[in-house]
Amino acid sequence: MHYTAPSWLPGGHLQTIYPAKCIPKPQVAYRRERWPTPDGDFIDIDFVDGKPGQPFVVLFHGLEGSSDSHYARALMAQVAALGWSGAVPHFRGCSGELNHAPRFYHSGDAREVEWIIRRLHAMRSTAHPEAKFYAAGVSLGGNALLRWLGESQQQAGIVDAACAVSAPLDLAGGGAALSRGFNMIYTRVFLETLKPKCVQKLQQFPGLFDKDTMLRARNLYEFDNIVTAPLHGFRDTDDYWHRASAKHVLSDITVPTLVLNAKNDPFLPAHHLPQSASPRVTLEYPEHGGHVGFAVGGPPGKLDWLPRRVIDFLQAA
Repeated sequence: MHYTAPSWLPGGHLQTIYPAKCIPKPQVAYRRERWPTPDGDFIDIDFVDGKPGQPFVVLFHGLEGSSDSHYARALMAQVAALGWSGAVPHFRGCSGELNHAPRFYHSGDAREVEWIIRRLHAMRSTAHPEAKFYAAGVSLGGNALLRWLGESQQQAGIVDAACAVSAPLDLAGGGAALSRGFNMIYTRVFLETLKPKCVQKLQQFPGLFDKDTMLRARNLYEFDNIVTAPLHGFRDTDDYWHRASAKHVLSDITVPTLVLNAKNDPFLPAHHLPQSASPRVTLEYPEHGGHVGFAVGGPPGKLDWLPRRVIDFLQAA
């Protein structure tokens, strides 16, 4: 499936912002479960219940995303229309309620992806052992999923196929891009939700990090340096962005995997896109699409190209 951007929606910024903010999201009937985590915390997972024996798709959302994000609703609506089942696990603190542990979540959260996938797979294989089990991730969630696939290698074989959409494969390259020019609008949007969560976290755990330094953070590099990196075992932002980047493990992936990134994605300039990967990985870099945009049709546009591309790849694989 070749992606062609609508003529009325030019440029990476419009192709990013308009689908997220202006195209109506399809309705999805979710069923929520709360799971205790191995470290005494919790996560909330929203499920779509399909027909017995049909495939199952787990989707990991992006930075400050949720099951209500436009891409999540679009994919889960397609899953439901096919009679499949699906789930959108929320990373810590992203389901509408602050989590209990000191940690949040991060781009290289392979361990979190691991236990979620294995628990979901155990549930599905017990009830429907014949059904295919697929995994997808968007933006930060796509990078975390790729990290797990690459680090796990053959042990990731419980997943029949996977897709990563608009993943920040080179976190340093993407972080630098988000720290300058018009791209600062995206950074400000992220920080507007991240900073209040951090203030709440300090009420739970006084002294966990320096409040004034966190509040002064002007970009993701500064924020990650004071919050994300130290809370999750990294030395600093440079260490985090290097060790968590999915580009380092693409050659180790053994599961059929689609890596879909638009070349005009403002979050990751095209010259940072990896040009080699495992034979099991399909690198698909269309010229247009923005960051998790890929709108199609006449105004006001539709969100259905991306879920159809993901489902087509999963079925073919």
